[in-house]
Amino acid sequence: MKWGKKYQNALLSLTAIAALWLAWLIAYYAVRNDYVLPSFWDALSEMGRILVDASFWRAFWNTFLRTLWAFLASMALGIAMAVCARLFGWLRAFFAPIVSVVRTVPTMAVILMLLLWTTPSAVPVIVSALVLFPAVYAAALAALDEVGEEYGELTRAFRVPLGRRIGKMYLPLAAPVMLKQAGGIFSLGLKVVISGEVLASTYRSLGGMMQDAQMYLNMPRLMALTLLVLLMGFALEGLCRLAYVLIVRWRA
Repeated sequence: MKWGKKYQNALLSLTAIAALWLAWLIAYYAVRNDYVLPSFWDALSEMGRILVDASFWRAFWNTFLRTLWAFLASMALGIAMAVCARLFGWLRAFFAPIVSVVRTVPTMAVILMLLLWTTPSAVPVIVSALVLFPAVYAAALAALDEVGEEYGELTRAFRVPLGRRIGKMYLPLAAPVMLKQAGGIFSLGLKVVISGEVLASTYRSLGGMMQDAQMYLNMPRLMALTLLVLLMGFALEGLCRLAYVLIVRWRA
């Protein structure tokens, strides 16, 4: 039954991908304007040329590293604040408006201000970390809230040191939930980093390559880069999902 459900989900996912591909074909033949929507086959051919271009791989790794730094920074800050909020109720109330402000502040305004204070290479990292932080904090706090209160009462009764409680109880129990959501958070970070690179005109980046393609009206190249970013996001989510499954099986 379990394997049947997995096969059904895989079939539905493939059907959705096929539907999107069919929609692209229909839209292309309806518009018939390569400057608005390129052919799927032209985009696929351009993708092949991009993959053998050394400049693409330099841009790829620069963007990936920016995404990784933003992801790690948001994870560290979000989890640390969530642990503090879980242990001390007054900090939860103190953090709530701060997280709300960070969540709702316009991304464009942040980018414009950061361009005055820092470099185009740093802007995407900072903006992505700020966007990811509220999601990480909310997910970590929800995971920590699932830890039964009886565990906390036992550790307090036996006077377990605070650092040991955090390292040996709260974080290990919350880790599977966080890892399960890490793929989606990383993919969101990748999208925000590329958007920041476009707006900040970051040199040697995927966002910069997309901006150049748009300026020169090279729509097949722009669509090919978009498809490569989508594949990159799917791969990251798949790796995080695989790590989650392996950890759950190991703990079982």
